[in-house]
Amino acid sequence: MMGAGHIQPNLAADPGLVYDLKMKDYLNFLCVHGRNDTENELSAGLIDKPFKCPKSYNLLNFNYPSITVPNLQKTVTVIRIVKNVGTPGLYKVNLIEPEGISLTVKPKTLLFNKVGQKKSFELRLKSKKVGVSKDYVFGKLVWSDGKHNVASPIVVKAV
Repeated sequence: MMGAGHIQPNLAADPGLVYDLKMKDYLNFLCVHGRNDTENELSAGLIDKPFKCPKSYNLLNFNYPSITVPNLQKTVTVIRIVKNVGTPGLYKVNLIEPEGISLTVKPKTLLFNKVGQKKSFELRLKSKKVGVSKDYVFGKLVWSDGKHNVASPIVVKAV
């Protein structure tokens, strides 16, 4: 079993980077799960105008800290965006690969010059061979500036 780590209140108050989600991200998530109207969200006051679901939306790119690929066949690339909420700095990536899966990140470093700055990165997951595992395998991606360690658990099932 693997998680992003134990809660540490002092570190939580100064996370360094966050995966910032907006209401549009959550609405796109609902669209993928068959929700194509926004009446409940309108009546609840969550949004102020009707939302139209996009024709296509890749749920793998839902900007959530954890990365899950439930049916990796060969290779897939996911995109994430992180926002600097701390001091300016250079973050370097560290990867712990799930068994049977190779991971590549572009870029390997993220330079933040100011608070509020956003940077995107791509994580490429590649199955080393077909049918690597009948079960899920686990890994981790960590961005570190020497003070902050921003961890994202990775869960993959290669088919």
